[in-house]
Amino acid sequence: MVPYLSGQLTVEDEDTIAKSVGRLIKYWKHYGAAEAIILRGYPYVLQAIELVQLHCNAPCRDSATIQAYTEAQDGTRPRVPMGNAEGKVIQALHQCVPGSAMTTTSTTTSRAVSSTTKATSTLTTSSTPVSTGFPKVNGLNFTIDGKTNYFVGTNTYWLAFLNNNSDVDHVLSDIASSGMKILRVWGFNDVNTVPPSGTVYFQLLANGTATINTGADGLEKLDYVVSSAESYGIKLIIPFVNNWNDYGGMNAYVNAFGGSQTTWYTNTNIQAAYQAYITAVISRYRSSPAIFAWELGNEPRCNGCDTSVITNWAKTTSAYIKSLDSNHMVTTGIEGFGLDAGSDGSYPYTYSEGTNFTALLSLSDIDFGTLHLYPNSWNEPLNWGSSWVSTHGTACASIGKPCILEEFGTTYDQCTYEAPWQTASLDTKGIAADMFWQYGDMLSTGQSPNDGNTIYYGTDTYTCVVTDHIKAIG
Repeated sequence: MVPYLSGQLTVEDEDTIAKSVGRLIKYWKHYGAAEAIILRGYPYVLQAIELVQLHCNAPCRDSATIQAYTEAQDGTRPRVPMGNAEGKVIQALHQCVPGSAMTTTSTTTSRAVSSTTKATSTLTTSSTPVSTGFPKVNGLNFTIDGKTNYFVGTNTYWLAFLNNNSDVDHVLSDIASSGMKILRVWGFNDVNTVPPSGTVYFQLLANGTATINTGADGLEKLDYVVSSAESYGIKLIIPFVNNWNDYGGMNAYVNAFGGSQTTWYTNTNIQAAYQAYITAVISRYRSSPAIFAWELGNEPRCNGCDTSVITNWAKTTSAYIKSLDSNHMVTTGIEGFGLDAGSDGSYPYTYSEGTNFTALLSLSDIDFGTLHLYPNSWNEPLNWGSSWVSTHGTACASIGKPCILEEFGTTYDQCTYEAPWQTASLDTKGIAADMFWQYGDMLSTGQSPNDGNTIYYGTDTYTCVVTDHIKAIG
């Protein structure tokens, strides 16, 4: 268990005290007081309170109130009324914690519009970030909420599949407080048979028919993610289909309509269903400032195909998306395969997976490029990664569009290898953001998924890959 409230705090460190108390409040709200103390460690709760008592003025020195509250929730004294006690403690803390930015609490209600459903979510946040328009390309960089800079983000493919909305808020709060701005979340979850009750899925593909699930166990889950992202100032990249079989993928369409994965891109019935799904998703969020970009798919490949197959599909699909939504950016989601300039002749630079990096980036309706980085999976040494980043950055700059190192990861020595990739990305003209794969956090059900690449919030690895990296950007 990670001690989120550090045992190394000092009374003199105002920022640390403020953050510790803020986290204590957050866990009270997220889990309930008793669970917060049990899960996060009672000693850390008391330590934070003691520091506040020593450091702050009169409202926070009501040790009897605070001590009675914490002991009551820990079970050592009779329980006090939850609402009154929590409200009294939080109100006291708000009055004196420097830098807590929690002086008021506002409730934001947002509705995602659909022709068939309305999803309403109520979020309680300390302060709702103000959006100043849609994210956009600015030369070889991006502008988000009026700020043009190099940005940091991450991936949580699983976020819209959670059954507890409080977990969604919890994750987005931690990501936002870390200084990250862009988050990639799966906008697809395709099945060929109806799953058991309570299982989240977005689309049923069966017997030549596509049925989009707009209900509470369907796209309403994605509605909540978008709504919460609006509240926390996070910008989302949402892909529409997976190259891989996880969460359905292209083969889910093939199972329903026939053909093969290599003919997926040209199958008329499949493309009609795919575009219908795109329409359903975009119609819900075309006005949302939380959308960073629509993505054609996760890592589209067509092994052995001429690169014109994917290029033509990308041209048609990106134009279709722009016809539905001219407010938001569009990208491909490719890994970066198929590049001549700077090639060392290794497999990832070849065209064997059917993609041409520069041809795809040059399409008029593609706003920026993507590249992924997994040397282990590609049988390349880990220190090969920095050159992969720099050669792609050069290609992006030559075309005149920014690119994002959208996924990167390794299952070991992440600080040793991933930090240099981030530095190369930051230092390379043409690369405008990086997003590690993948983010991890503690949910109400336990830890979020770990595929071996996961970097969990609050760990030492998280500090070097996220905290130190963001500090270096300035």
